[in-house]
Amino acid sequence: MSIHSTDTRTKSTRQQQYQDFVSAGSETTATTIEWAMSEMLRNPRVMEKAQAEVRRVLDVGRNIDETDIQKLDYLKSVVKETLRLHPPVALNLRKSREKCEISGYEIPSNMKVIINVWAIGRDPEYWIDAECFRPERFHSSSVDFKGANFEFIPFGGGRRICPGILPGLASVELALSQLLLHFDWKLPNEIKPEELEMSESMGLTIKRKNNLYLIATPWNPFPN
Repeated sequence: MSIHSTDTRTKSTRQQQYQDFVSAGSETTATTIEWAMSEMLRNPRVMEKAQAEVRRVLDVGRNIDETDIQKLDYLKSVVKETLRLHPPVALNLRKSREKCEISGYEIPSNMKVIINVWAIGRDPEYWIDAECFRPERFHSSSVDFKGANFEFIPFGGGRRICPGILPGLASVELALSQLLLHFDWKLPNEIKPEELEMSESMGLTIKRKNNLYLIATPWNPFPN
């Protein structure tokens, strides 16, 4: 009975962990896509450049695979810049394994530490024009979000870095490439790009405070 009970609990725990993983991944992916579209609509130059690349590289008449996505350098920079300004999680909670000192601050062992990922991504000491959405900053930069560059840690770092980076990014890049390939986008009610409201709402992820409403017009590469 004891073994059976343990197996049942283990199975239940694994199911819950799987559900948490899928739920968290789905929400962060959707949130990142919404922020990317918001920033591109607010910055028409970026939208035009990303859309031109997508429509130059991708073929409307066939399915898109990973090989195609790897050719979209500017779109990848758009995603990176979105993650810099709008990380999926604003605060990262960790615990120190041993006593240490960081920038003159002594941190005891077994102490909970809150890392402000949102603020790090906007720190003017490390980012030129930190508040500006400028994907080009990543073109000639080796800075990446895989945990080695601590000025850019939207997924955390070290051994506890987010395990869903690769599938999450693939989902974001694929969704954005499809949205830019098949539709032209504009804001409703003659809202000007600079008037788009960008307030944030804190929760499991940093979402838009207000839903993003857009007008989509199907793109026809072969007009009559």
